[in-house]
Amino acid sequence: MKQNVALVLSSGGSRGLAHIGVINELEKHGFHISSVSGSSIGAVIGGLYAMGKIQQYTEWVSSLNKKDVWGLMDFTLTTHGLLKGERVFDKMKTFIPDMNIEDMLIPFAAVATDILHEKEVVFTKGSFYEAARASIAIPAVFTPVKYTDTILVDGGILNPIPIEQVLRKNGDILVVVNLYGEKKTDIPKETNNNGYLNKLMNTISTLILTGDKQSAGYYSLLSGTTSAMIQRIAKMSIENHKPDLVINIPHNSANTFDFYRAKELIQLGESAAKGVLDYYKT
Repeated sequence: MKQNVALVLSSGGSRGLAHIGVINELEKHGFHISSVSGSSIGAVIGGLYAMGKIQQYTEWVSSLNKKDVWGLMDFTLTTHGLLKGERVFDKMKTFIPDMNIEDMLIPFAAVATDILHEKEVVFTKGSFYEAARASIAIPAVFTPVKYTDTILVDGGILNPIPIEQVLRKNGDILVVVNLYGEKKTDIPKETNNNGYLNKLMNTISTLILTGDKQSAGYYSLLSGTTSAMIQRIAKMSIENHKPDLVINIPHNSANTFDFYRAKELIQLGESAAKGVLDYYKT
């Protein structure tokens, strides 16, 4: 019989595409993923896997170039965030219909943060897309989600690696994919293959990185501070729960919206997982 794996997928923006590579490698090594939990991008990838739709998503995201990713960004003038975060899910719904979490093929849990009551909200039933949208609501980047009597933001704020939320049974190996691994020093420079678009995105980046409290620069300050805090929480979570296997992805492997680098990031996940799994099986 195949060894069952309770899989936990961390938050971490586009680096989360490495989760796909890890899943591929787990299956290649003969493991059976019996349950999954995730925060933010981990909730998106984990939910798609639990639905049995990860292949459709992989094919789509692997086809995106920088212009496509830019086109999926629905900027808003609200002071609550830079992006509405609806366009990308609307696009995904055209080839991956929504599903209730309780109807998925394996147990799945998505984590969001109740910012008013300072506690986690764990989705184990209801609409996948509603849970995913709440879980990815990075403060100062995506607009928050109104939910019953409260407001939800990114699950990674309180629990970037939701180990305690995965449904682990006796005998299951606990595997964590941590997108906040040690910094990588040999990150290759991106090839400039679209001069105009690169200039346009650089202009927007400059806007985000400058300015006062009333400008986009304020969002960048909050985002950077939050990222440092989440990285520390992730490290503490791994130390406290002591998973059987931890697959680390360098935290500087990609920026938040580098989804046009899908093939490279998936391969990064496969490579990181292969090293850990080969060692585990010896």
